[in-house]
Amino acid sequence: MNSSEVNKQISQEEEIEQTAAQRARDRANAARWNLDIAVFLFAVVIIVIILSFQGIGLEIVAPVAVFGLAMVWLCGQRQGKQLYERFYNEELLKLEYEQMKTPEGTVEEIVQKAMRERGHWNR
Repeated sequence: MNSSEVNKQISQEEEIEQTAAQRARDRANAARWNLDIAVFLFAVVIIVIILSFQGIGLEIVAPVAVFGLAMVWLCGQRQGKQLYERFYNEELLKLEYEQMKTPEGTVEEIVQKAMRERGHWNR
């Protein structure tokens, strides 16, 4: 391999990693706020409403509300990071698999197709 082929391969690998990172980021952002986070936020709102109706002062209700919102945000961020890592690995594997494909499919698919055509493998 000469240097231009090596540079081309390195740039393809960087492009694959960037594409995988972007796809993973998009998927993680979409999935960050799931039902668990919504239920937790709803519980915070209910607690704030109950405290307000019980005549508890604003100096108690406000910190409870701020703490609840901060916890919702922290849980969403943590969940987003976890999902990003998982989605990044999935996207990277998908892109590497697609890159390995020949115009007719993967090597494994070509071998399976040839075996079926010859009658050696009935599946």
